[in-house]
Parts: sequence; C-alpha cells; structure tokens
Amino acid sequence: MFDLTFTVDAQDTTTPLTLAIDQMVIAGWTGRDPVARDKHIKELQEMGIAPPASTPIYYRGAARRLTQEDSIECTGGDSSGEVEFVLIGWQGRIFVGCGSDHTDRKVEAYNVTVSKQMCDKPIASTLWELEDVIGHWDRMILRSYATIKGERVLYQEGTLDAMLPVADLIARGFEGGKFPDGCAMFGGTFAAKGGIRPADRFDFELEDPVLKRTIKHGYDVVTLPVRG
Repeated sequence: MFDLTFTVDAQDTTTPLTLAIDQMVIAGWTGRDPVARDKHIKELQEMGIAPPASTPIYYRGAARRLTQEDSIECTGGDSSGEVEFVLIGWQGRIFVGCGSDHTDRKVEAYNVTVSKQMCDKPIASTLWELEDVIGHWDRMILRSYATIKGERVLYQEGTLDAMLPVADLIARGFEGGKFPDGCAMFGGTFAAKGGIRPADRFDFELEDPVLKRTIKHGYDVVTLPVRG
C-alpha cells in the first residue's frame, strides 16, 4: 500500500485528498460496441498479440507502478501509451481520473499480464466524484496526443459511450459488484489513429463537455538501452 495525493475538483471548490492505493486493476477489451472492440483486438493481433481469454478481462498490476511524475523510463523502444479513465475507490465513494496504461508491446506479444508490470502507469493528479458525472458519463471524451520526432499528433479520441457502463464494468470484475476501497482501475482504451507506435512524449486527457472541465496530464518517455 502507498499514498498518492490528488486534487478533487468539485466545480465550485477544489480539495486535496491523499488516497491509500493497495491494488491496481487494468480492465481490457471493455468496448460496448463489439465491432470497435474487435478492431482493437485485430490491431494487436497484427503485432503478434494473442486475443484475450475473455472480454472484458481484468489484469492485475503492481499498485506502485502508478505515478504522477512527468516522465517515465522504459527499457528499449517498444513501449507506448494508452489513454484510459481511472476509477479509484475510497471509503465507499468512487472517484474518476485519467491515466495512461503505458505498455511494453514487445513483451505484450508473448504475455499481456507480464507486460503490464514492465512500465510505470502515469495518472493525472485531478479527480472528479463519480456521482457528479455519471448522469452524462457517455458524453465524456478520452483523448491522447503522441509526440513523435518532434511532431505532436492526435493519437486516440472517443466518447465513453463506446465503453461498458461503469456499473457493468464493476459488476463483471469484482465480487458482489462492489468496487473496493484502495483500488485503482483503468477502464479500457480506444484504437490508435494510424496504429500503435512509440512516442517521445504522451499527453492524455478526459474532457467533460457538460460541466466544461478537463483532466490532463503528460509525460516524456525516456528510453533506456538494452544491453546483451
């Protein structure tokens, strides 16, 4: 277990909140539309990554891989980010954030679970109360930008109506349909525009067009050499 400090944005006020995180779950293949979901599966198959055993599927990751830093270090040049909404449980409440499931694609080709341990998972420092956004959940927008060789391009974009509803995602993944305190869960992603590829920098955001606010974060990717 370790602590992360966030700012809870409640529209008219902001409050610092330190949360104890003791587990991280990465939900995969959470698409509501089977056509879009299968497109992402095909995208990964083209990279040699086997299709999932089930859809959705819930991978466990080391909680300490979560980071709010503005850079991460990755071994070799085969990793890339994925924007996702993040749910965090605390004292019976659920908060919504935004993060990047940064993953080593070379390792993912032979073991997805192991690949989830290979890279830090950047997460923005701002959270919203789930109850403040659940009424217009489907209208919220996930978006990411990749900076590749100095050029910043739109990498992913989509509305949350393409993902399984929060209640379904929790019911399928947790005993009794109850989201546990201290759990941070990544909720799935969209296919990359132009295909999955590494970047020197990755910026991601969750936009609420109804309450007109956005959670943002970005990080540089430092590539470490592979020797031997």
